[in-house]
Amino acid sequence: MPELPDLSAYLESLDRLVRNRRLVTVRLFNPFLLRTAVPPIGAVEGKRVRELRRIGKRIVFALEDDLFLVLHLMIAGRLHWPGKKTRGTLAFFEFENGTLSLTEAGSKRRASLHLVQGEAALRAMDPGGVEPLEVKLEEFSSRLKGENHTLKRALTDPRLFAGIGNAYSDEILHHAKLSPIALTRDLSPEDVERLYRSTKDVLQFWARKLRTESFPEKVTAFREEMAVHGRYRKPCPVCGAPVQRIVYAENETNYCARCQTGGKILADRALSRLLKKSWPRSIDEL
Repeated sequence: MPELPDLSAYLESLDRLVRNRRLVTVRLFNPFLLRTAVPPIGAVEGKRVRELRRIGKRIVFALEDDLFLVLHLMIAGRLHWPGKKTRGTLAFFEFENGTLSLTEAGSKRRASLHLVQGEAALRAMDPGGVEPLEVKLEEFSSRLKGENHTLKRALTDPRLFAGIGNAYSDEILHHAKLSPIALTRDLSPEDVERLYRSTKDVLQFWARKLRTESFPEKVTAFREEMAVHGRYRKPCPVCGAPVQRIVYAENETNYCARCQTGGKILADRALSRLLKKSWPRSIDEL
């Protein structure tokens, strides 16, 4: 799923391309994409784009007449400029200077488009998470320790922090040398500050790295330069130990046992139950 750095790259490109341009029409190729009926989608025709925004992991086109097109790409949604009809194309956003297309890989249709009117309606779509690049340490700590969750869950909770998902939470926790299953209320003030600094450092690094003068076409959760995310069994760039993982549902957490968990291999629901006594307890045993 595109996260804060990827969405920032999209927004910067869209700001250059379509801000102050008229949206001629929206053409939908899948009836399940649009999740609202009022105002009707035809209300956007001919409206000028006033600005581009981000709410959590949603891209917002702020249009004239207080209209807001809110696009959530979910896991497999991607944007293309100039857009053309291909397999998986869900919509065309036809502007006076070109066409933006939305595609979604796979057979599941999770991407969504909402059209709302008024700032109040737009605010109602905000999960409430603070912006991690803007929040102060005190507020970061308060959000983090308000409830007792694992660090992985806390960082990816959109009600706590905006724009952080599975990929960058792995990178942040590796940078901070903290276990993904450490409980938030067990963190020392030094741990919290280290996590706070790592959150900003990692997100700022990737936002700069993904910035491009052309439209970003290679938006992916798996990048070769990442330290641990998507790098199961590959060497940790810090200590050389093989990266480990915990698999759950459609997601997985990647971590370095030596750097983050004191050498302990964390239990994986599927494999550790299958292997039982044969499951390695430490990176050295592995």
